[in-house]
Amino acid sequence: MGQRSAGLLIYRHINNVLEVLLVHPGGPYWAKKDDGAWSIPKGLVNDAEDELSAARREAFEELGADINGEFAALGEYRQRSGKTVVAWAVQADFDADAIVSNSFEIEWPPHSGNKRTFPEIDRARWLPIAEAERKILKGQLPILASLLRLIDS
Repeated sequence: MGQRSAGLLIYRHINNVLEVLLVHPGGPYWAKKDDGAWSIPKGLVNDAEDELSAARREAFEELGADINGEFAALGEYRQRSGKTVVAWAVQADFDADAIVSNSFEIEWPPHSGNKRTFPEIDRARWLPIAEAERKILKGQLPILASLLRLIDS
């Protein structure tokens, strides 16, 4: 069985416009990437953890905010890497500019022997659906479509 990640597609309505919260990965690889680089807050599910708990934990680690509300299962989405992302939708609102992300350490530049620390998420933004469809990773695009179906039902 491949790796499983769990995440939250957080959404809100502002002036009758549906917006979703996407996050941009930190670190040097992603620094100059924009369209097709954003994601829902998500991460790997630990062995002894249920998937919704993992999604909420990952959102807290990446945003610094405890996301509460009614969680609606959106489904499972297989990524090109072979990983499966399990996603839930939740309506919530908070200041995307105030995120506090955990960090990771890597050797940078490669083969330099220097270790550098980078935030796992360097920014978060509320985006209208049309813009989110351009920004989100291609493998997560179906998650946005599932949210639209959920809201329309």
